[in-house]
Amino acid sequence: MSFRLTSLVHASTPSESESESEYPGSGRDPEAVPEDLESGKPEMSSVNYMARAQWLRAAVLGANDGLVSVASLMIGVGAVNQTARAMLVSGMAGLVAGACSMAIGEFVSVYAQYDIQVAQMKRESSRSSNGDCSNDRREKEEESLPNPLLAAGASALAFALGAVLPLLAGGFIKAWGVRVGAVCAASSVGLAGFGAVGAILGGADPAKSALRVLLGGWLAMLVTYGVLRLFGLAFNMQVSSS
Repeated sequence: MSFRLTSLVHASTPSESESESEYPGSGRDPEAVPEDLESGKPEMSSVNYMARAQWLRAAVLGANDGLVSVASLMIGVGAVNQTARAMLVSGMAGLVAGACSMAIGEFVSVYAQYDIQVAQMKRESSRSSNGDCSNDRREKEEESLPNPLLAAGASALAFALGAVLPLLAGGFIKAWGVRVGAVCAASSVGLAGFGAVGAILGGADPAKSALRVLLGGWLAMLVTYGVLRLFGLAFNMQVSSS
């Protein structure tokens, strides 16, 4: 019984000479293109979207925060003071304060990450026995260390770029209704654009991302206007239009 099974196995297995004649040197064609097991198509190099995640998140988050914060601040101030000057000053204050806050927060956060990585490098260096290998590894790790100043500047710049949009759109319009409408319209376009661009760069669905960011911005502006309006009514604050 075992002899018959062994014979069948050897009979169904191609010999080494047949494999070498078909693909010399190995059991496969050296010029064969790797194929995707599922699709059967040649394997193509894909973009590493995870490598973009950190800087993409910081850029999109900073610009989105600047736009939503300044637009909501201008609309909220406009709920109790309808003058163009009040909305313009509030928008400028929001731009400067927000950019500084983003820069300081990013600097502190990235510097903490920097300290942790440097401490880990020192611990690994003290355990290492191979000097040459350790030096090469240390140089590569030092090149990959985050830059707190660069991160702070990029975050502040992204916030400022987002904040400029509603500020320029409605800060210099005299009519209150037109001014608020211009701020809302410009902010809506900017929010949808930031959401779509972030999704495209990250390999996600741009329509869903744009809608999600847009709805979040609308909600923030609506809540800010409603809270400030109720605050003005509760404390008998007169809405000024002069």
